[in-house]
Amino acid sequence: MSADLLAEIREDFLALEQKDRLLLLLEFANDLPELPKNFQDHPDLLERVVECQSPVFIFVDLDADGAFHLHATAPRESPTTRGFASILAQGLDGLSAQQVLAVPDDYPQSIGLSEAVSPLRLRGMSAMLGRAKRQLRERLAA
Repeated sequence: MSADLLAEIREDFLALEQKDRLLLLLEFANDLPELPKNFQDHPDLLERVVECQSPVFIFVDLDADGAFHLHATAPRESPTTRGFASILAQGLDGLSAQQVLAVPDDYPQSIGLSEAVSPLRLRGMSAMLGRAKRQLRERLAA
């Protein structure tokens, strides 16, 4: 995976008209990766993102090679939030810790959805990214 995937995702969104950006977000919502079995059996390992109106939970982990993985759950009836979680899970997957920490904190505002979704929802995506970076820093410090 390359650090360019988030940039590609942003370009895909910005290339579309506003109404079509929501459709792309819904596609991402449908593609949120399933939680690995060990997280399905232990939801207590996941951290709630309280800034999100919907119940969103995340957990980050680094594999033996140092590749980053973001695991997230969001209800199917919250497609916007689920889409944001999916963008981050897919866009950050496999990156190095340094690449993840280098993602601009305003990435959620840069994908052209500010007219299509509420500021509260964008803050939720920013909170997911912030939590992921904080969890990553904690893993690195441990």
